[in-house]
Amino acid sequence: MPQINKSPLWESSPGEIETSNMTRFAQFAERKTGKSFAGYSDLYAWSVNNISEFWEAIWQFGEVIFSRPYRQAFTPPPPNDRIPRGNWFGGAGLNFAENLLRFRDNRIAIISYSEGRDPVRITYRELYERVVRCANGLKEIGVGPQDRIAGLVTNIPEAIIAMLAATSLGAVWSSCSPDFGIEGALSRFGQIRPKVLFAVNSYAYNGKHYDCSGKINNIANNIDTLEKIIIIHGDGRSNIEESDRFITWDKLCDNDSMEIEFAQMPFDHPVYIMYSSGTTGKPKSIVHGAGGTLLQHIKELQLHTNLRRDSLIMYFTTCGWMMWNWLVSSLQSGAGLFLFDGSPGWPDLNVLWKTARDEGITIFGTSPKFLTSCQKSGIRPKNDFDLSKLEVILSTGSPLSEENYKWVYANVNEDVRLSSIAGGTDIISCFMLGNPNLPVLSGKIQCLGLGMKVEAWDDSGRAVIDEKAELVCSAPFPSMPVYFWNDPDNIKYYSSYFNYFDGVWRHGDFIEICSSGGIIIHGRSDATLNPGGVRIGTSEIYSIVEAMYIIEDSIIVGIPKDGDVVVMLFVVMADGKELDNDLINEINNTIRENATPRHVPDIIKQIDEVPVTISGKKVELAVAKIINGKAPGNISAIANPESLEQFRNI
Repeated sequence: MPQINKSPLWESSPGEIETSNMTRFAQFAERKTGKSFAGYSDLYAWSVNNISEFWEAIWQFGEVIFSRPYRQAFTPPPPNDRIPRGNWFGGAGLNFAENLLRFRDNRIAIISYSEGRDPVRITYRELYERVVRCANGLKEIGVGPQDRIAGLVTNIPEAIIAMLAATSLGAVWSSCSPDFGIEGALSRFGQIRPKVLFAVNSYAYNGKHYDCSGKINNIANNIDTLEKIIIIHGDGRSNIEESDRFITWDKLCDNDSMEIEFAQMPFDHPVYIMYSSGTTGKPKSIVHGAGGTLLQHIKELQLHTNLRRDSLIMYFTTCGWMMWNWLVSSLQSGAGLFLFDGSPGWPDLNVLWKTARDEGITIFGTSPKFLTSCQKSGIRPKNDFDLSKLEVILSTGSPLSEENYKWVYANVNEDVRLSSIAGGTDIISCFMLGNPNLPVLSGKIQCLGLGMKVEAWDDSGRAVIDEKAELVCSAPFPSMPVYFWNDPDNIKYYSSYFNYFDGVWRHGDFIEICSSGGIIIHGRSDATLNPGGVRIGTSEIYSIVEAMYIIEDSIIVGIPKDGDVVVMLFVVMADGKELDNDLINEINNTIRENATPRHVPDIIKQIDEVPVTISGKKVELAVAKIINGKAPGNISAIANPESLEQFRNI
């Protein structure tokens, strides 16, 4: 592999370091412990070696609102515990929504842009008032602690208000975006058997109108626990008639309530049910606790992202992706949330950059795919828009390529912190992410997250540096799932994370922790290529291939044959190009020059479309199964299942 440029692309000034939230926390921890931290490496080492002390400091620094004090921040698990989660903040009483609604002033809480709807602005005072009315409406129809409340919703204020209202009562929130197919929604909500469903009747995307009424009726007819379906009028059109079971958002919230009596719950009480991608079977229903979610998000948003009250944060996400839950927790810091509901390419790829300028967005959340699309389209946002208020660009969903880094600093803003972040639905947070006090190095994530004892383990269970190995987290952390829904004896939970290295969280990614600083992600370890016994992460090839202007997208799989692996690369060509021998040679030479001869695929074929999950992840395993003549698994989890047909006769 080529050597990554070690010269920083961005560095914080001494004044910025001095006033950052990370520095403020380090000073707070020094006063609390009597220790002295020379830099981030010292602070990190303390955080993972003093688990109880560190997370107690996050609780205090973040000013968590609680009704009952905890006895001890962390009690370690017993020896040989199959799922070594430990006990967190035992005895504490708190409410998740109360912590997110701590501010009730006239500062802007939410700005919302949607295709098909006028822009909406809501202050913190107005947000609280709307949550009060929604919560009272839910209470009147019998919602209480432990009830499941589902949302088939777009990224609009009503989704946040409904979640806060539900969790204020101690209920559990679970959402999907309305672009899920009927089977995809039922395979999720059908497992948790919700009492109430919030649903948008319609939405607009990429300039087109989508009616959800048939999908809503189908869900209502197939989940007999649903007592009420609350209809949110997306873009003003509805084919659903009101009845005893179907009521409108306005009717639910039509009351004069002024206050919420926040249900005080244990630290680990369920607050969210999230879902695995479900590409290999029915999605696993992952239950996350209120306290662990809250503490992780306080740490990541305030310290690693440097979120402040005067920040305006945006993440392009749907309500079916954990980045929505992560974004909403910004309310706890009193920052402004910018919600974008629609296509990032409508009417063109400048729409989000224009919005960032118009609204003064300071933290801009996106994905490598969006940045690559902008790069290949030839746009240069800094030439058309004043983006001087932009402080941070966050990116997740897949590894950022060096080309992405180069494009951002050349075409967006040379004085922005580009922070790749990586974690997952499984932990509703990050293992590694940004840092306002550290430099940005091309191709590398800035640092491991505080309190996350992340290591790279080889197959013998040995921690290695400067080598590609399995991502493990070798110490407990509070946002580990509380449990999986309908998982007696934690069988699915254990097999998902703890059976590869018995009793140690193995995440399923290949990473490389660099002695020179930073972390490189090499892709999913369960989609690893192994030609000639050499382990290759798929992202190593994607980053090279998708930087080529002749290629729009790609997917790569390894097919077992005669005791070895045949590596097959499928490419979507740009601008209507047809793959021929000259282009195949160009692709192979580019891979060979930028990686190694081992990375060069055995076969390259052209396809029309790459199959992806609804959250945009490539489904290598499903493609490999089809090529091997097997069933692809749960296609309801795939956003474009028809694209799988391309691989059936290969």
